[in-house]
Amino acid sequence: MQLFCGILLTDNESIKDNSFISKVRSYLGRNVDMIEVQKVLIKAWKKEIPDKNVLLMDATCYEVHLRFPTDVKILWESCGWIWEKKISELCKLNKLRLPRSKYKEQKIKTTTYSKIRKKTHRKTKARKNALLKLLAKGIEIYQDLLNQVHGRGLTEIDSKTFKTIKLVYQQQKHHFNHPNAKIKDRIVSIYKPYIRPIVRGKENKPVEFGLKAHKLQVGGISILEHVSYKAFNECKRLKTSILKHKIIFGQCSHVGADAIYATNENRKFTTKEAIITNFIRKGKGKDDKPTKLIKAVLNKERSTRLEGSFGNEKEHYGLKKIKARKSETELVWLYFGVLTANCVLIAK
Repeated sequence: MQLFCGILLTDNESIKDNSFISKVRSYLGRNVDMIEVQKVLIKAWKKEIPDKNVLLMDATCYEVHLRFPTDVKILWESCGWIWEKKISELCKLNKLRLPRSKYKEQKIKTTTYSKIRKKTHRKTKARKNALLKLLAKGIEIYQDLLNQVHGRGLTEIDSKTFKTIKLVYQQQKHHFNHPNAKIKDRIVSIYKPYIRPIVRGKENKPVEFGLKAHKLQVGGISILEHVSYKAFNECKRLKTSILKHKIIFGQCSHVGADAIYATNENRKFTTKEAIITNFIRKGKGKDDKPTKLIKAVLNKERSTRLEGSFGNEKEHYGLKKIKARKSETELVWLYFGVLTANCVLIAK
């Protein structure tokens, strides 16, 4: 904290406000464009970066701090927000009679269900059905109470959360009635409705929740080319990435990327631009010895240096689980983690 503030305190002095770092992060989130900050820093580091003509690229997911979502969990969260938090608060504030409900009964049943180790499909379906009915009644009663008191005591944040809960109910009701139907923009958290499930296909973690980032690497320095909460196909970003590299560093002669990037469209583009790639050759012909060596070096750089940087940032720069509470502060957290890792590398 002293290093962050640029001060050195004596033994009997201490920093009283422990929340100033989050305040600074919030200020940056509201007022600073982190893409422009990255551009300024890359421009300043340009002379220090080696092998500017070689471009590596890949995508990863930087997860946010979020409990693993299930249908029962999000329905119970919504019921708890309406019945336990808002209806009782509104009735107390406006001296109204508390409406009758089966909330306490359902609380006991949900707690019992959550303690079961093997949750059968039958029990899960019964729990979802009961919570959907409780949530529908809660939405109706809360809306009536708000109309009765003309929205007195309703904040902007509460209004957004209530709107999200209504959408959660619609999505979950549709999913309950049509289990095989796909739900577009499915909500996994009532407090972070912008978070989307990102299917990564990993053996130990098939679905991740957070920011999907397309990252470029030049001379070991990482650049966040595209960041989104929604899943996107990274192979579509190859042309844009090469053009962005050309603007910042000049001509690109070599590209190292995963097998997913080796589409016909990308192959034609790299051939047209006279760029050597590490893509596996199509057809019966074989690569000559120098081309094989170049591809081997590109593959090694991509799999060790680029993919290694993902693990390094997640383990040592606070990006394993982003613990910020808003979308704008999560972006600041992500950019600061990646740019700090770059600073350490430049300093070395």
